[in-house]
Amino acid sequence: MPAVSVDDLTTLPRVVGPAGRARPVRGIATAPTGFEGEGFPVRRAFAGVPLELLDPFIHMDQIGEVDYAPGEPKGTPWHPHRGFETVTYMIDGLLRHEDSTGGGGLISDGDTQWMTAGKGILHIETPPEHVVTAGGLFHGLQLWVNLPAAQKWVPPGYQEIDGPAITLLTSADAGALLRLIAGPLGEHRGPGSTRSPMTMVHATVHPGERVELPWMTDFNALVYVLGGAGSVGAERVPVHTGQLAVLGEGDTVVVEAASDPGRPGRLEVVLLGGRPIREPVAWAGPFVMSTEDELRQAFEDFQAGRLGQVPPTHTIPVDEVALTTDSPLD
Repeated sequence: MPAVSVDDLTTLPRVVGPAGRARPVRGIATAPTGFEGEGFPVRRAFAGVPLELLDPFIHMDQIGEVDYAPGEPKGTPWHPHRGFETVTYMIDGLLRHEDSTGGGGLISDGDTQWMTAGKGILHIETPPEHVVTAGGLFHGLQLWVNLPAAQKWVPPGYQEIDGPAITLLTSADAGALLRLIAGPLGEHRGPGSTRSPMTMVHATVHPGERVELPWMTDFNALVYVLGGAGSVGAERVPVHTGQLAVLGEGDTVVVEAASDPGRPGRLEVVLLGGRPIREPVAWAGPFVMSTEDELRQAFEDFQAGRLGQVPPTHTIPVDEVALTTDSPLD
C-alpha cells in the first residue's frame, strides 16, 4: 500500500487535542463485494447502512485491491452525474480521468480527484493503454458526498490533489501516519476544498498502537477498514478488512491496531466525518437529488444531452455513454 508515506513519523506534526468523550460504536457493517464499470471488483462500503447515519455521505466503493494480469485492467465507460461530488482516492495503480468540461488528468499512488458534478457532467475513468497492456496492482476508493439542495445546481468543477500536497501528520505518540486529505483535524486542515463541511483521513496504524483523534462534535464519524484488523471506539469493538464502524456522539475517535501475532501487519483505515445536511434525498443510479421530480428531470436532461457532451478531442476511445439505474456508477 504505497500511498504517500514517510520513513520517520517523529518528524511530522502531531495531532493532539483536549481529552474528551470517545465516540461509542453504534454498529458494524460488512461490505458485500460486487463489480462496477467494465467489471472491476469493489466492496460496497456503505451497503445496508441507513442514509441518515451516513449524511452527508451517500455511497463509497473500495476499488480492489486486485493484482491484474496483462490485458485485464478495467475502468468505466462515459457516464453522467448530477447533484453531488465524487472523491476518487488512488492508493495503488494509475487511472486517467476526463470529463465534459475538459477537466481531468492522471491519478496515481496517493493522488485524489475531487469532482463536483453539480448541475450535470459526463466523465470517464479508465487505466491508460500502457497500464492495460502491463497489468498491475489497483487499489483505491471512491466516495460520494451529497450537496445541499441550494448547491445541487452549481457549475461542475474539478480539483486534483497530488499525493505530496496531502497534509501528513502523526498521532500524539507517533504510532500512526495520518494522511489528511480534506477538512479539519484538531488544529490542522487538509488541502481538499469541500462544499459540504467534512473531514477525510487515511490512517496507517502500527501493530498494537492506539490512536485517539479530536473530532468535530457536529460531524458524524465513520471508520472504514481498508486492510488489517483492530478495534474501534472506547469499547474496543473488533473490526477487520471490509468493515465499516458507525460511531455515535462524542469528542474523539479511537482506533487501535491488532497486536496479535496471528494477524500481522498494519491497520489501514479511512476516517470520515461530515456535518449532516438533513434534507430529503432522491437517489437513483448516477443522480442524487432532493425530490423525485428533480430525479426524473435529471434522467430527461441526460437523454436530451443537457448534462454535457463527450469532448470531440477526448483521448479515451468510447462507443457510447452508459446509464444505469439499478446500482450507483462510479
